[in-house]
Amino acid sequence: MNLTDEQKSKVREWLNEGLSVADVQSKMSDELSLSITYMELRFLLDDLRLAPQDAEEPEPEIEAPAPVPAPAPDAPATAGEAELPPPDDAAAGTAGGVSLTVDQLVRPGAMASGKVTFSDGKKADWYIDEMGRLGLAAEEDGYKPPEADVMDFQNKLQQELSKLGMG
Repeated sequence: MNLTDEQKSKVREWLNEGLSVADVQSKMSDELSLSITYMELRFLLDDLRLAPQDAEEPEPEIEAPAPVPAPAPDAPATAGEAELPPPDDAAAGTAGGVSLTVDQLVRPGAMASGKVTFSDGKKADWYIDEMGRLGLAAEEDGYKPPEADVMDFQNKLQQELSKLGMG
């Protein structure tokens, strides 16, 4: 869809006012007599290099299997888990970095599963469901790991899954 410079200016103004994409879509219809779908408007905003103020929609939460209790710190890994070798940079594993294990016995309904400990010491079970979606089930309700830890976790998980022929 081609907009005039005046129409583009109006769209920019609405976005700067903090209107959501849906609100801009309504205003385009009401004030500019332009009928456009939500998706077309998103593409148009991308083409115009405009960023909507919409809050990012959270990813839908996947119903996680019941959490498996973590072994005591000094207990050896069970037969169902394989402890991964420590990461190459020594600081990550021992000085609060992200550590990861991959279960040898995969949880029902998952293609892969395991455990992760984030830099703040919080633990979670992770799994990749049959649709290839990654899920986390933290031991602490409502826990959100730091963004840097999420990136580190995803990188380490990708490396480990590649070793297993799943990457």
